Amino acid sequence: QVQLVESGGGLVQAGGSLRLSCLASGRTFSLSVMGWFRQAPGKEREFVARITWAGGSTYYADSVKGRFTISRDNAKNTVYLQMNSLKPEDTGVYYCARYLSGSGAYPDPRNYDYWGQGTQVTVSS
Repeated sequence: QVQLVESGGGLVQAGGSLRLSCLASGRTFSLSVMGWFRQAPGKEREFVARITWAGGSTYYADSVKGRFTISRDNAKNTVYLQMNSLKPEDTGVYYCARYLSGSGAYPDPRNYDYWGQGTQVTVSS
């Protein structure tokens, strides 16, 4: 079992910044790739970014590339999402999740098996 807890969401004006955190506990040795997703009201869950736990290799959705940065602190079992130059369309609930190794494409949420409860990000115009 893996438990994931997100924090750091809030209300921010367009152009502002937030840093989200995802604390992992439990079988953390089983973490290989971690991802961030978001979901706006009435929309499907959308891939944001992912990072490999060992080497720190990263991959981003085109919509956030150059504005968001995913990172991890292995000693703290924590994954971060630094969000800069926020836009109203970034509004949504942000989730971190564990990728199920070998299951397929990273952007597909069906390939992630453990999810946090989510943290709300609201960007006002």
